Amino acid sequence: MMKRTGELSRKTRETEIQVSINLDGEGNADIRTGIGFFDHMLETLSRHSGIDLRVQAQGDLQVDDHHTVEDVGICLGKAIKEALKDKKGINRFGWALCPMDEALVRVALDLSGRPHFVFQSSVTLENVETLQGESVPEFFKALTFGCEATLHIDCIRGENTHHLVESLFKTFARALKQAVAIVDEGTIPSTKGVL
Repeated sequence: MMKRTGELSRKTRETEIQVSINLDGEGNADIRTGIGFFDHMLETLSRHSGIDLRVQAQGDLQVDDHHTVEDVGICLGKAIKEALKDKKGINRFGWALCPMDEALVRVALDLSGRPHFVFQSSVTLENVETLQGESVPEFFKALTFGCEATLHIDCIRGENTHHLVESLFKTFARALKQAVAIVDEGTIPSTKGVL
């Protein structure tokens, strides 16, 4: 089987980002974004998806975290798309429901080639350390459009934003692991014959 890796660099006046991934890794992460809790969440994503992930980001954090978080999402999504190549043999769909203490999140993912993002939360996401709560759905939206997937996220319940966001990243990681898994190397999982 061909190596399923992706690498992307992006430089704007607001951010400079390098991302590399190995979909068939061991969950090893090397993350440096300058946003401590975001680094922890990306390490969590790596560990629970089994994807090796390297992210180096410098951004205008003196303004806020938005540009850095969003641009990391764009780059990670595009790196996933690159690593999937023609998507031959993948499971395509992934879903998970993961609790963390009082928090519960549900994620459904389709690596369809059609970008669509739905985010619903019964709770307002507050800031956690230096990560703005409102940046979390922006990260997943950017990732979704970068890898041209359909992603539905439902934050069903939670009281502690740390728990809710961590549950969200773990749940997404589990859904992604399932979706990128090779189940039949010879076929593309679509009646169209392409994804």
